[in-house]
Amino acid sequence: MNMKTILAIFGVLIVLAAVSQAQMGMMRGGMMNMSMQRHHYVMRNGLPEEYAGKHNPPGSNAEDLAQGKTLYQSNCAACHGARGLGDGPAGESLNPRPANIARFAKMPMASDPYLFWTISEGGTPVKSAMPPFKSVLKEQEIWQIIAYLRQM
Repeated sequence: MNMKTILAIFGVLIVLAAVSQAQMGMMRGGMMNMSMQRHHYVMRNGLPEEYAGKHNPPGSNAEDLAQGKTLYQSNCAACHGARGLGDGPAGESLNPRPANIARFAKMPMASDPYLFWTISEGGTPVKSAMPPFKSVLKEQEIWQIIAYLRQM
């Protein structure tokens, strides 16, 4: 191999390493941080029985989505960001950072019971800073937030 080839290969390896590090940073600080901890928690322990059978009642209409948006903005956006990307100003100092729930809410593991449990219990089961909302929000309001998240 000549020197040009060696330098080209070395350059490609540096770029690949940088991309890999950037992707790992996104996983640690974005969607995958608490989402994966929660997922692993549920895989080990299952959802509590009171949440396991919950399903969003049909009829997420424009009014429900508008109410869900309002509820999201007043209860969630400070940490999760206006668009649910995990980039809200109140979440900047949290470790782990808030999840990218706009993306996560559309993933297969984000079932109705799973999201309802997550919002209701907050970070208590997984020891994160997310507050529990079960005593703050009514059941219908949690469903409205979930409907809003799914259409973000």
